[in-house]
Amino acid sequence: MRTILLGLAATALTAIAGPALAQDAPASDFTITGGATLTSDYRFRGISQSNKRFAVQGTLGVSHSSGFYVGTWGSSIDDYVAAGGDAEVDLYGGYKKTFNGTTVDVGLLYYYYPGSSEIIPGYNSDFFEPYASLSHTFGPVSAKVGAAYAPKQHAIAFGRNNREDNLYLYGEGSVAVPNTPFTVSAHVGHNNGRSLLTFGLKDYWDWNVGAAYVWKNLTFGVSYVDTDMKDREAVGLNGRHIAKAGVLGSVAVSF
Repeated sequence: MRTILLGLAATALTAIAGPALAQDAPASDFTITGGATLTSDYRFRGISQSNKRFAVQGTLGVSHSSGFYVGTWGSSIDDYVAAGGDAEVDLYGGYKKTFNGTTVDVGLLYYYYPGSSEIIPGYNSDFFEPYASLSHTFGPVSAKVGAAYAPKQHAIAFGRNNREDNLYLYGEGSVAVPNTPFTVSAHVGHNNGRSLLTFGLKDYWDWNVGAAYVWKNLTFGVSYVDTDMKDREAVGLNGRHIAKAGVLGSVAVSF
């Protein structure tokens, strides 16, 4: 569920049946999607969660023809993200429907960090975040605006007794190059809310531009990612500037 910066997406699992079975069995109201990704860096809202190293990610989701869906998304992470935990697991559920060409998507996302230790007494690394978005397609062009809001919680506290909420607003677009398997995309977002997950920085911008190439059930992607954070404002292990501009590459398989 977490947005992959290269704009990769899983395709639906297609059931293959013989002609007789295809005639007898009605179409299912449920659709299963899934996939796996290897990326050179896992960036969350412009900040590296893997210390600018490779990350392995996977997703599995089930949607119903009514518009309701549930799923999970996971990624390897570095120690500094969740006090020693080495994985992030996102659990989500929501409703997605298209009305007159405009798609509405609303839901709730729960960030779970298995195996993470406590940073301070009573600290909990897990938190939840409602989200909503509107998207529309104009021929080969797709545009989307959205928001994610995390209410005050222990996991997004900055300091021992200082809890703040967190609001992330974003806009993005993509263009499918006609008669080719290429897609180009761009994203810009603004984070408002001081939290440990943003290294105590209250307001900052992030953006990226990228391209993807689809071959069968494989997607190859590359993107340029950056933020307006100054050097040393976000530093990971070994002094790496984890919010600094960088080029990311990835390969994903969908089923």
